[in-house]
Amino acid sequence: MKKIFFTGLFLLVVSSQVISQLQNQGTVLLSQKDEHGSGYSACWGYVAPNGREYAILGCNTGTAFIDITVTNNIQEVAFISGVTSGWREMKVFSNYAYVVSEGTNSRLQIMNLQNLPASVTLANTYSYTGYTRTHSISQSGQYLYLNGGNNTSGGSNAGGVTIIDLTGSPVNPTKRGSWSSQYVHDCRIVNDTIYAANIYNPPGTISVINAINKDALSTVASWQNNPNPFPHNCDLPPDRRYIYTTDETSSPNGKLKVWNKSNLSNVTLVTTWQPTGITTAIVHNVEINGNIAVVAHYTAGIRVLDISNPTSPQEIGWYDTYPSSNSSSFSGCWGVFMFPSGKIIGSDMSGGLFVIKLTNPPVGINNNQNTPSAFSLKQNYPNPFNPSTTIEYSIPRNSFVTIRVFDALGKQVGLIADEFKYAGNYKINYDAGKLASGIYYYSIIADGYKETRKMILIK
Repeated sequence: MKKIFFTGLFLLVVSSQVISQLQNQGTVLLSQKDEHGSGYSACWGYVAPNGREYAILGCNTGTAFIDITVTNNIQEVAFISGVTSGWREMKVFSNYAYVVSEGTNSRLQIMNLQNLPASVTLANTYSYTGYTRTHSISQSGQYLYLNGGNNTSGGSNAGGVTIIDLTGSPVNPTKRGSWSSQYVHDCRIVNDTIYAANIYNPPGTISVINAINKDALSTVASWQNNPNPFPHNCDLPPDRRYIYTTDETSSPNGKLKVWNKSNLSNVTLVTTWQPTGITTAIVHNVEINGNIAVVAHYTAGIRVLDISNPTSPQEIGWYDTYPSSNSSSFSGCWGVFMFPSGKIIGSDMSGGLFVIKLTNPPVGINNNQNTPSAFSLKQNYPNPFNPSTTIEYSIPRNSFVTIRVFDALGKQVGLIADEFKYAGNYKINYDAGKLASGIYYYSIIADGYKETRKMILIK
């Protein structure tokens, strides 16, 4: 391969095909880990209670765990085998990773992370009648959302979304309700509302689903992701009036779209976005952390956007994990994740895990428009309640937050939050449908702050 440099622009000459390519900008590569050959898929992150940061990487034959805490000592510390598959996705709740794939009879692997960095163990492989594989997995609080595959039955509409409840036990979860009006490729959950990407065209829609009642999901609205609708995933900036969607089309090339959804009966397209100087690559996944959006953009690599103005995303840095091409092939960067430290990981289908950092990051990551001045745990409402109630809490700085529910004898009966959270105000809908009437207590622990309140369940 011959490289010819021209003031920040170089040409890659590959088999007589000339491809214009901008140099990496605004980022620095901290490490690349390629220890399992080709066939990498998604990545995700885990922040342990002690603050250590771990990348989780989907590989062809299993799941790798990489300690990225110390910049000059980034290393793989564990690997859990799984069904061979070119698609593997994962999410985290408490000290467990939940891994799915489209591999035959892959089911839901539950991995215990509490002994990291020494080891990771397979705690359980979960399934239910008719369920053997999943296309993707989402998480919000104590609930998992299985998307696609055969998580739901129903002929042509098989593969909707099914809720898995971790409240009673993160290792032995409970199946709750499903929604199968359309195939769900991926989804995002905000305040018990599901934004589902119905990738196939037709319908090529984003469906908005009410999930307050975890046993009875209902459609609120939907809109077609025009033009060229093929929505792959979505995410919402702190200003919940907008939603970012990714269209995974190769002809024409899929773009990142910004929608104004303040009126769900009239959702409007605000703008589209493509990487600086590139109009050929295909967008894949978007992950939003306050005023920063990180985008996995296949052959264009990892792209980082400042979305302080959500209607006008501005690219502030990129690292090309696949520099040999900017083509419209489904190659290159698959997934992305941004850690509290500012480190960003990207999984490349042939190159493995890339760990990068912005050289000049924006000041602060504002996940809430009104950052609280103090820790607080508010009284649940309604109270008494039957069977669900809302719990609100505030944290003035980034913290690991644990919220537990106890019965009158002090026995833990629920774990509804156990994860790292950015500073802000939060609201949880707690479903106590499986508990008996009585007095219960809920407590919060966050960065040394502790508080307990009483609530009453009357059925």
